[in-house]
Amino acid sequence: MPGLSITSFEREFSLASNCQAMWTSGHSPGSACLYYSPFGGVLFSGRHLLPAPDGKLKPLKTAKTFHWRRQTQNVQSLLTKFSPETLSWICPGANIGFLRGKLAVDQAYQRLSQLDLNTRSS
Repeated sequence: MPGLSITSFEREFSLASNCQAMWTSGHSPGSACLYYSPFGGVLFSGRHLLPAPDGKLKPLKTAKTFHWRRQTQNVQSLLTKFSPETLSWICPGANIGFLRGKLAVDQAYQRLSQLDLNTRSS
């Protein structure tokens, strides 16, 4: 966007005491998620984690996915970084039709811990 300055970061960047940007090797180079700690913890996952037709949460894997192994490692790091008390919601950036009227994935930490990272989602 014209007139805005760019702030690059390697792993995490704190925007405020309750809001952090986290780099992730996701669907494309330069992917990031945004974590907001109020409301039990909300992760805005962009296209990194998406609802699938079966209702489960999955990382996006297509022929163009950038560093699938690193992407699955990033999902594992979310489980290390957060807990059921600090990650209640995931707001995906696509596929929200599979949420069947909801705008966010509830019980986020529990759903992350149940992911099968070997399955393919498109």
